[in-house]
Formats: sequence, structure tokens, C-alpha cells
Amino acid sequence: MRASYSEKHLREWGRLSNLHARLTTGDVSVPTLDKLEWVENAREEMEMMQAATSICPSCPACLPEDVAGDGEVVGCLGRINYPIEAQFEKFLADRVQLTLDTLDHADQPRLLRILVDPESPFDGEATKDLRRVTTPEGLRFFELRVPIRLSRAGTQLTTDNIFDLLAGFRSEDSYETTYVRELPNGATADYYDFLDLILRNDLTQSETVRLTDRSNTYPQFLRLLAAIERGEVLNARVLLD
Repeated sequence: MRASYSEKHLREWGRLSNLHARLTTGDVSVPTLDKLEWVENAREEMEMMQAATSICPSCPACLPEDVAGDGEVVGCLGRINYPIEAQFEKFLADRVQLTLDTLDHADQPRLLRILVDPESPFDGEATKDLRRVTTPEGLRFFELRVPIRLSRAGTQLTTDNIFDLLAGFRSEDSYETTYVRELPNGATADYYDFLDLILRNDLTQSETVRLTDRSNTYPQFLRLLAAIERGEVLNARVLLD
């Protein structure tokens, strides 16, 4: 499909399908005339998109539909909706703290060792800037206005550092793909090890179900983990924004 459509085009389709699903199946309010008109105007593009993406389920890069895939017809795309929930941020802080407290330094994922290093490039400044932003419509990037501070071996860390790490690295061809960040293919294994440990390791099935039911952000990060896994297998980078 990428031989026929640019990354920018596929990304626009991803946005369209997600918005269409939210308006037609996820919005319980009475639809306004503007919403009905938008859905009707998008019908032709939706039909074209669904025909083109019918190949996605057979593609090795296709992500699982049951993991935060609502409305995603382009199988290798996903999204993390803002704001990042306070309960997910607390979960993330608790899991990183637990790992620092219970795993020997040599057994910790390499990304975690880099994160706690005094010379770490993930200084938290980019996330700190995002945390201050509130749009004129009242939208925020994070529910929490102040990051959570870790303790003991992570005393120099806050969740700002963790989210900086998860944002990856600046992409060199953002003008072409419209994605400004990426996880290079050489880094996907390290990111997989880190996120797999934090998001899934030693969680019971009931805990996972509870997290999934109570949080929108948690399953969306599970989809990111699935994308990283595909990227590692296919020796491909993961594009982020």
C-alpha cells in the first residue's frame, strides 16, 4: 500500500477513520447537523479507504485490533490520545520505581540504566514544556500539572524524564513523513525490553483487565508496544509524533 500512498496520506486516513468511528459509534450524544454533514461528506473517502486497506490484516506490520485499535483501518497506525491520564502516569511511575527497587543494576533494561545515568539525554525538559500547555479550547497534554517524583535509586527522576524517553528521537525526514519523532530500528529492541517490563511483566490477567477497563491510555501504550515489536521483527523504525 505504501507503493501507492505516501505516509502523509496514510496518516490522514488514520485520522479520518478514527474520527469517523468516534462520531458514528463512540459518541453517545445526539448528533448535531454539523456532525451528520461531516459523516455524509466523508462517506466516499471512507469507502475508498476501506477498499484500499482490506489488505492490512494479511500484512506482517498490522497491529492487533483488540489493543486500542478502535476505528483504525490502516493496520500499522495507532494513536495515544491526550491528555495522558493521571492514573496511567502514576502506574508508570510505580512500575519504574518497582523495577529500580527490585532488579539488580545489571539485570535492568538498558534504557532504564540510561534513564538514571546522570548524563542521560532524557532530561525531561520537552515534557515539562508540554505539561504547561493548555489550548484555547482547554485541552491539555497531561492531566497532572506537576510530574511524579521517584525516590531512592530514581531520586533524580520524575515522570517527565520517562515521557521524554518514550518520545524517542527527532526524525530526519519529518518533512516527508509528517512524523517529527521516531524509534530507529537499532533502538526498537531496547524500547521493547523496557516497555514490556513496565507494562506487562508480572501483571496478572485480572490486573491487566482492570487497567484496560479503567484506562484509555494504558491500552494505547500496549499498541505502541505491539508496534515496537513489529518494528523489531521487520527491522523497521517506528514513527511517532
